[in-house]
This record gives sequence, structure tokens and C-alpha cells, in this order.
Amino acid sequence: MCRAIKMLSIILIGLLLLLNINEKVLPKANQKVVTLKFMGWEASPLETKSVKNGLSIFMKRNPNIKVEYTVVPGSNYASKLLTMLAGNAAPDVFFCYTDSGLYRTLALKKQLLDITDYFKKEYKENDFLPATVQLMKVNGRYYGVISCIVGPVLFYNKDVFKKAKIAFPPTDPNKAWTWEQFRNVAKKLTIKQNGKVIQYGVYGLENPYMLTALVLSNGGKLFNSNYTKMTVNNKETAEVLQKVLELRKVDGAAPDAITLERIGMRAAQMLQTGKVAMLVDGSWALQELSNMNFEVGMAVLPKFKKCVTHVQAHMHSAWAKTKYPQEAWKLISFLSSDEYQCQNVKEGLWLPDRKSLYTEEGKKKWFNERVYGPWDNFKPMIEYFLKSEYFPFAMLTTSKVYDIWTEELQNYFESGKDLQKTLSDMEKRANAELVKR
Repeated sequence: MCRAIKMLSIILIGLLLLLNINEKVLPKANQKVVTLKFMGWEASPLETKSVKNGLSIFMKRNPNIKVEYTVVPGSNYASKLLTMLAGNAAPDVFFCYTDSGLYRTLALKKQLLDITDYFKKEYKENDFLPATVQLMKVNGRYYGVISCIVGPVLFYNKDVFKKAKIAFPPTDPNKAWTWEQFRNVAKKLTIKQNGKVIQYGVYGLENPYMLTALVLSNGGKLFNSNYTKMTVNNKETAEVLQKVLELRKVDGAAPDAITLERIGMRAAQMLQTGKVAMLVDGSWALQELSNMNFEVGMAVLPKFKKCVTHVQAHMHSAWAKTKYPQEAWKLISFLSSDEYQCQNVKEGLWLPDRKSLYTEEGKKKWFNERVYGPWDNFKPMIEYFLKSEYFPFAMLTTSKVYDIWTEELQNYFESGKDLQKTLSDMEKRANAELVKR
């Protein structure tokens, strides 16, 4: 009889343990399972894979929430989202990248869920980089949470520098090359053979996104304080545009885009093969470059008056009309968690958006020496990212102004348009758009 009672006790304990385990992974009998529709775009196959991996973890931890993820090509993303919003059929949660003006526009049009109360209960605002707080806030309220930063940096081929016996570009913003120092190195690393350039010093500076950082470096103000007017027709912006063009036209140290097309290589391949010694690109390029079987280095940009980069952010927001605001917040919060963002930071696609992740303890969650190189070399760049400025075009409510910036720069760099005419036309066209807002 005693043995039977003991056996029964063991069985009951086992059942209780089993029920306890199942309670953690299965929804309770009376708990409704809700389905969240989540939409984003594919910046890279790695990113899509990491999103899906993250969603799998999220759903295991939140068995009452099912997430249906839809991926849209980047070129169609904004138009599709706007169409869905107009048709009152938007996803519950979606990517809301800050560079295009989409986030601020939708927030002001009250299409995004105000998550300020949720945010303040869960996060400390001062742990986020100051630039990202500016990007997230709209009239003092939060409508999205950032899960990473990206911004312009300088990449270089270490073997090319070693061969030329030139010191690597600095990673410490306090020791950044001046423009003239950078220009001299670019010229030294430009090699001609039989009258033909076989190695260029640098590529990428004429890119409108990268060029914006140099204008900020020179103290240039692209807009007035409340972003109602473009103010690029000034000596600071003019100097940067002129110096960058001289690097190609006068020094012959930079190829144009047509040269890359003729060679049949992408910028990353040009750097890998040593056809360019340095490449100015977004920090996200490290993910690809670090897997291209050559020694790549990352450094701060050269400076005019100050060493600075700007950042934009990967943001997630919820539709104001979602039927499941609490569940939507849970997903947004997870997508901003250290655990989620660090999987892409480890691979070089993103950079951390929290001060705590740049500490000696925090870096253990993401720092990957295979990607970033030795910690002692990378560590000086922390100040560069912590003190980064926000991408100025992200503060607008239209993407058309950035399109104008891009078109006019193309006219200047590629078609030989007069510098003052370029800046004048740029301001006039942009302000005609801004006055509509």
C-alpha cells in the first residue's frame, strides 16, 4: 500500500512539473491567442534571417501572440505602407526607418501609436544615444523605438597601407585627420601605371548621404532650427563640395561612378582588390566587408572643423488603430532589446544604440573581433558614435527634399553644374517643398 502511495505521489509530482513547464510555453486555456501582422523590408538576407530568428524566440516566450511577418522590397516599402494606411488595412507593427521622413510624417498625422507611457515604464531615456532620442521624439512624445544605429565611417584596406608604409587612419576622433592630411594620403595612395590609374586613394565621398557628414563637420547647417527652410547656400557647404570635387578632378585620387561601372566592380570589391585604398560608406557595409577575405579596417571620417558622423536608426512602430496595443508594444520592445539587436551588431550590419552596450561589460554582448578587429583599436571609436549627430533629413516630414539634395549634387559632381547655381537651385527647390508642409 505504501509503495502504491509513493508511486502515485511520484506520478502526481511529475504531472505538476509537466504542467508547470507547459504553462511557460503554451497559452493558458482561457487566454486568447492574438495575431500581430508585422511588416518590414529586406536590407540584406542576414537581416531577414535575424528578424525571423528573433520572432521565433519572441513567440516562444509569448505563446499568446502569433506574429505574421511580411517582407517588402525596399524600393516599394514606403508606398505600400502608405497605401495600406490609406486603406485602413495597415499592419499592427512595422519598420519605420528614420532617414526618409516617413516616421515623423506618420507620427504627426497620428497614424502611429503613442507609446510614450509604455516607453517610460520600461526604458531609461538617458541610456539611449542623444542623437537617437532626438530621432525618436516627436513633439516630446514617442511613437517608435530604435533598435540600432548606422552612419558614415571610413573603411580601408590594411594591406594597401602596409605596402605603402603609411599609418592606418585614426579611430580616435580626437586624432582625426584634417582634410589636408586626408587629401595628402589619398594622393599618395593613388598609383598610375603607363599613364593609367591602377589604384585610387578613396571612393564614396560624393555620395549625398556621406557628404552630409562632411558638411556637418565643417559647421554647415543644412536647415534652420525648426526645419522649415533649407540653408545650404553658405560658404561651409560650398567649401566641402569644392574640396570633394577637387579630390577627383584636380588630384585624380578618386574615381567616379562610371569608372566602377566600366571596371565592373562594386565599391566593396574595389576596396577588397586594392583598386581603392579607402572607402567612405555606411557602417552597415562592415557586415559584407568583414566576410570578403581581406584585412579591412574601420576609422573615423576626416574632419574640417570637427570630427563628426551622423546617425539614422532602425525603428519599429505600431499602427495607431491596432486592436492589440499591449501586444504590439511587447513586440516593439523585444525588437529593441539587447538580445535582438546584438545578433546583427555582432555581424557588423548594425551598431548599438545604447550607452550601456558601449561599456566594458556591455560590449561582451556584441563585440566580435573577427568583424571589428582588436578591441583596443576599435575602443577609441566609441566616443565617435556616442557623440554622433542625427541625420538632419530625418527631421523632415517629406523625402522629396533629400531627393532634391541628391539630384542637385549629381548635377554638380557629374554634369559640371556651377557650384553657386547648384546651391541656389537646391535651396529654392527644397524650400518650395517645405512650404507645402
